[in-house]
Amino acid sequence: MTKKNKVAALAASVALVAVGGGAAYAYWTTTGGGTGTGTNSAGGGTVTLHATFAGGLAPGNAQPVAYTADNASNTSTVVGALAATVTTSSALCDPGWFEVTAVTSNSTVAANTSGVSVGSGTLTFLNSASNQDACKSAIVTISVTSN
Repeated sequence: MTKKNKVAALAASVALVAVGGGAAYAYWTTTGGGTGTGTNSAGGGTVTLHATFAGGLAPGNAQPVAYTADNASNTSTVVGALAATVTTSSALCDPGWFEVTAVTSNSTVAANTSGVSVGSGTLTFLNSASNQDACKSAIVTISVTSN
């Protein structure tokens, strides 16, 4: 071995010690598995539905109805089909004299919002062959639910 080769070998050894300290490394290989869990939201919560229409109905007249929703929860929710019914403040004012419709589609109501439109319809005060005076000044209420 020449002097030149000895110097190169010595330099390589010093570099190896400086970089790795001359230590050897060993490791084990393995396989493994595991699981993770989390709890989903309890849901969008309950929305509050409203029906709004103008007063002053008389037999044979109709008024448009606007359906809106309030969502006080922290999660968006979807309001599906609406069902509406009519009641009156007078026992003699027959709710059957009224017809209410609800045109709806699946409407998303964002978290913490109010007054979000979820549908529309019509409230009609039907004509009857009998006297409908019992409905004069009666309060008409539309109750709305979501399926």
